[in-house]
Amino acid sequence: MRALRRCRQRLRGWGQDQARQLRELPWRELDLKESGTWPTSLQGLIALAVFTLALLAMQWLLASSPRAEHARLEAQETQALSRFETLSYQAINLPMMRQQMGELKTRMQRVLEQLPSDAEVPALLDAISDAAREQQLSIDSIKLEPAVAREFVFEQPFDIQVRGGYHQIAAFLAQVAAMPRIVTLHDFTLAPVEGSPTLRLKMLAKTYRYRETDDAGDTEGGS
Repeated sequence: MRALRRCRQRLRGWGQDQARQLRELPWRELDLKESGTWPTSLQGLIALAVFTLALLAMQWLLASSPRAEHARLEAQETQALSRFETLSYQAINLPMMRQQMGELKTRMQRVLEQLPSDAEVPALLDAISDAAREQQLSIDSIKLEPAVAREFVFEQPFDIQVRGGYHQIAAFLAQVAAMPRIVTLHDFTLAPVEGSPTLRLKMLAKTYRYRETDDAGDTEGGS
């Protein structure tokens, strides 16, 4: 027991001595070249700090690569889940999508059937002229304008100038709009004829022809 007490007293005395040395240490005058003469407690604290920093650095270096790999795998998982959800939705709705595609193709075919072919354009021009005569309109001019190439179709404009009564012109417009081939009406100008009870109609009618290939488009565009 006496030996244990003596050991405790010595340790307590050593600790008090080291604490006193640290308090009295001139910190600003410390020189690394004289680190061997520094108090043992200071050397121990520095060694502990260096060891702790080295341990933290090793832990960070060893953990950084797994963290990057984990983040990469998480991103891949998110992308895979998103793609799986998209494919699952498409698979579930595949029958309905096929039905809708079939309906769209049918509608597209019906629309294409309403577009005149290249050979039918002159006949359409004659039909417009016949409609004007049926309504007893005076025809100043009904002529073809150059075709305009669009992405999927050719626009074929008709310049129309006729004269007649209001009701006759209205009936003519309705008859043109109701033709079997698609005809759209644009740029209306309706004005009274000077010195006459009639009206003069100027407008641009357009029909459309399906553009099958780019080569055909180039040929038509140059004509």
